[in-house]
Order: sequence, then structure tokens, then C-alpha cells
Amino acid sequence: MLWVHLPPHQNRHMGSLNQRRNATGRPVTRRQLLTGLGLMGSAAALGPAIDLAGSLIAAESRPSSTSPVPLRPLGRSGVRVSMLGLGGAHFIRRSEAEGVRIVHEAIESGVIFFDNAWEYNDHRSEAVMGKALKGKRGQVFLMTKVCTHGRGKAVAIRQLDQSLRRLGTDYLDLWQIHEVNCQDDHEMLFAPSGAAEALLEAKQQGKVRFIGFTGHKDPRVHAKVLERQFPFDTCQLPLNVFDASFESFERLVLPELVRQGIAPIAMKTLCGNGAPVKERVVSAEEALRYVWSLPVATLVSGVETVDLLRRNTDLARQFTPMSTEEMDALRARITPHADGRFEDYKTDPSSNCDRAEVERRFGPIDRE
Repeated sequence: MLWVHLPPHQNRHMGSLNQRRNATGRPVTRRQLLTGLGLMGSAAALGPAIDLAGSLIAAESRPSSTSPVPLRPLGRSGVRVSMLGLGGAHFIRRSEAEGVRIVHEAIESGVIFFDNAWEYNDHRSEAVMGKALKGKRGQVFLMTKVCTHGRGKAVAIRQLDQSLRRLGTDYLDLWQIHEVNCQDDHEMLFAPSGAAEALLEAKQQGKVRFIGFTGHKDPRVHAKVLERQFPFDTCQLPLNVFDASFESFERLVLPELVRQGIAPIAMKTLCGNGAPVKERVVSAEEALRYVWSLPVATLVSGVETVDLLRRNTDLARQFTPMSTEEMDALRARITPHADGRFEDYKTDPSSNCDRAEVERRFGPIDRE
């Protein structure tokens, strides 16, 4: 049986939330975090990763065009999150006011998974999201990332306290290590007094409910981290129609996440900048539908306007899974373009892993 620590104030409210459940077992309000069955772990034991997509889709709500975004199990955690998540890097690029509008619109639409990171937009992303969530914190599943980039536990704990303050909360639903990208990152992450110790300590203290890691450069780095059998709850990774044919996280990482019961969180579904959609190589609907047909818990999408958020939530509500044949046909169609040109986060030489270069890029990362 999985034991999940909840902050004291959440434990007090779980009973009343359960009492408000209707005959279907679902709470009356979709604005609260829902407990689920953790289908990902059990389905993983029964078959290959791709078979799990059907289990996740069966677990979704079947909404009308005006219903909230459907929910999916977050791995073995026992909670459900919206199949569409709000990215933390893009939402304030137009203006802070538009960012607040996007947050409020997302909540109204039933998007409850909120992404962020300590370093996004020089800390402004966390600050604006915290401002927008005043009085609404309990309606969302809030995640941010710690940006140690090889530094250890002390830096991570200091960043956690700063993130909590900016986000206006005393706990996170999910805290993830950001950008585990380099071949030696796993060694520093799990070293004595490394960032992995910070994850466990924060979870034990009730400052975070769940823990995970992210990265988008090399699937082999993810594989090295997963070999440690560390009790991660989540992993955020790039998944898109091009990835399957080039340095593939879908092929090298996703099956292992499913096997371990770690919830896959998809990102860069439009390659981070929407270029393949702008160049008409693939449509936004095809791109999102492809990834939602994989066994992912949620798909984090960066949006800069309320209108774009609304288009994405409409696609989530209308989602029907691709068949294996449809997915194969789409991969075959885009294969001539799947050479890294749209996935420069995998190939960009300016983000190389030379330790001196990493120190230069992230030198001030341990200071606010």
C-alpha cells in the first residue's frame, strides 16, 4: 500500500471532500483535486507501455463541449490531474495582466495542473502565478521545479523556500529537479548531500506532496537516473511526433516510466515554439492528439493568450485516441522532418554539458 503524506491542513479536509462524493465516486466539484485508482502502475504490470493509453483514456471523464478538461491518474500517486497542464514559462510573455487572465481562465476550464520553475523569467513566473492564485490555491495541483543544475541539497532547500514564498503557498503538490540533461547529472543528483536528498527531506517535512525530475536533451540521461530506482512520482519529458524517430524519449524512457509506475508528464509537444505547426508539417490537433494517445498523465502546454488556451482546452474535451495504425501513419508522414530540426533543445550546442560551461550559464543560480 502506498503511503502518501499530505500537509496537515489537507488531511483535515479530505474527510469532508470524500463525504461530498456522488454515486459515481466523483466529487461534486471538479475544482478540488480528485483521488484516483493509480491505474498507471497496475496497467504497467499487465502489458507494454502503449497498451496503457487505453486504460488512461477509459479513466477520463467524458465531457460535453462545456465541461471541464478531463482528468487522468497521476501514476501511482492516487490523485488525478487534468490531461492538459498550464506551462509556466510562456503565460506572462505578453504581459503580467494577460498571465493572470490565463491562470483564471485555466481554472475555470478545469485545467488544474500548473507547471512552473524557480528560474522561469527571472522568478517572475512564480511571482505572477502566486498573485493569480490568491484565494484559489486549493483549486489547483501546483508544481514547480528546483534549478540546482548539479548543485546540492542546501541550494535546493533555499530555492524551495523562495519558490513557496513567491507562489504564496506553504506546500507544493509536486517538486521536480529541472533540466537533468547531462551525462554526469545523475552522479551529482544522487551524491551525498545532493539534490535528491532535498527532495526526500521536503517530502518528509510536508513541504511537497510528490517529487520528480525533468529533462529534454538526451533520453540516455533519463535512463541513467531511472536505473537508480529512486522513489520518483513523476518525470517530465519531451514527447511529440518527431521524437519517436530522433533521440527518442518515447522509445527509450516512456516504457520504463510505465514499468516503474512513475507518471509521465509530456512537454514540448509542439517542440517548444510551435514551429512545425507554423510550417504546416503537422497540425496542432494532430500533435496534441498523438501525445494524448500515449500513456501520459498530463500534457503541459505553454500558451501566451487566453484564446490559445481556449483552443487547447477545446481539443482536450474533444479528444479521441489515435489507433496504432493512425499513429504509425503520422510518424511515417513526418519522418523526413524528424532529424532534429524541430527539436533543437536536443541538439543546440550552446547548451552543451561541459561542466565549465554549465557553471558559466548557471553561475548565479544559488542566489535569488
